[in-house]
Amino acid sequence: MTAARIEHLVTSGTFSLDGGTWDVENNVWIVGDDEEVIVIDAAHDAAAIEAAVGDRRLVAIVCTHGHDDHIDAAPALADATGAPILIHLDDRLLWKHTHPDRNPDGYLSDLRRISVAGIELTALHTPGHTPGAISLHAPELGTVFTGDTLFAGGPGATGRSYSHFPTIVRSIRDRLLVLPPETVVRTGHGESTTIGTEAPHLEEWIDRGY
Repeated sequence: MTAARIEHLVTSGTFSLDGGTWDVENNVWIVGDDEEVIVIDAAHDAAAIEAAVGDRRLVAIVCTHGHDDHIDAAPALADATGAPILIHLDDRLLWKHTHPDRNPDGYLSDLRRISVAGIELTALHTPGHTPGAISLHAPELGTVFTGDTLFAGGPGATGRSYSHFPTIVRSIRDRLLVLPPETVVRTGHGESTTIGTEAPHLEEWIDRGY
């Protein structure tokens, strides 16, 4: 067995909510080894993600939240691979906006553990960007996958429906900034950062957000 590793794919598409549509590029994360993997956020291009997975067993398709740009390719990828789609229960309404005729295969809860390639990833409920936003902490890999909750430079957006700035700040403060400072933050869009880089700026974010 090879050691678990992280692979990165960027896909392009659109994000639509509240009557607007924007062009976006999304980070798709693949975690596992030469035998089995999970996909974090099946965005835009199921064929490209399936090709990156290759002949490995896809254990699960994990959605960090229910915005359409993070889940639009999930059903097609699931149909092609047989992998279950997992999302937090509190984002079921957002899921239905995009996929009204297809249910997820399971619902994540806080501290749910997902095993792949000999390691465990723990789901941390980090609401604020959406009600059911999660982050996935993989201590053996020294990383946390934060979706759109925490970016290089601050919290994710909270200006649209289903979002709430004080909640995202509490999530980041109480669930993410308590992780070891060297933990790499792998985000839903853009560049990675570390907990230690972002932690000193918490008060600045609060001042800007209220």
